[in-house]
Amino acid sequence: MASTIPWELLRTLLGVLREGSLSGAARGLGLTQPTVGRHIAALERALAQPLFTRSSTGLLPTEAALALRGHAEQMEAAAAALQRAARSGGPGEISGTVRVTASEVIGVEVLAGVFAELRERHPGLVLELALSNQLQDLLRREADIAVRMTPPEQNQLVARRIGSVELGLHAHPAYLDRHGRPATLADLRGHTLIGFDAETPFIRAAAKRMGGISRDSFSLRSDSDLAQLALIRAGAGLGVCQTALARREPQLERVLAEQFAWPLETWVAMHEDLRHSAPCRAVFDALVLGLARHVDS
Repeated sequence: MASTIPWELLRTLLGVLREGSLSGAARGLGLTQPTVGRHIAALERALAQPLFTRSSTGLLPTEAALALRGHAEQMEAAAAALQRAARSGGPGEISGTVRVTASEVIGVEVLAGVFAELRERHPGLVLELALSNQLQDLLRREADIAVRMTPPEQNQLVARRIGSVELGLHAHPAYLDRHGRPATLADLRGHTLIGFDAETPFIRAAAKRMGGISRDSFSLRSDSDLAQLALIRAGAGLGVCQTALARREPQLERVLAEQFAWPLETWVAMHEDLRHSAPCRAVFDALVLGLARHVDS
């Protein structure tokens, strides 16, 4: 086995794993198909084992290729972090690229405004917003800064607790006028409920708070927070929404406020190595202020 493997070969491996073919990887990477083929052949020689087998549906990865994927993705994230750091501005200049990860609802409903203000103050900033309800790993530098609804558990992070975002049950007034306003949690069984499709520990905890309602109780299911919010706004049924968002909109009415209230801690975190990065510090501080306004609204 070769003592060192160039990152370019692992980058090509990721492209083939994701696209399932040499031609697809070539298009995605901006390379020619023969170049992609040479990269894979070189990597197989370096590792002294095959990485793909051909089938009627394309290239099938071997166990060796699948075992390499996670490590290659870590290198990809590190390379992206290095590129963002290299694009940072000089002393006294707030410029550069900062990648922020947040949940869908926080990103769309809260951070969009924060980003707009940041760009007005610091036009040299390039901001990347990765929306996902899955936690991105800051230690692996999948993102520079994260907005999280759970306390960070990793020691090498700089974290600031913002406060609690409360979740409550909400519906459009038109829906409630048609179907009635529930007086107890038991009354929810007579309503169209909006909820998640995939069951997670978070969802199981939420179900217990809603009187033991299970996935089968949801007539409208989506794992997208934004889709659920859109369904609530459209008057399709009852669902869980941040009370801070609902207070801004007359078309969202809270029900059973005393029986269902769930506070979620809100945190902003970044890797401790970025504490002296001027662009990351500026974005971190702006997120803290913007989220504090949201929590207190």
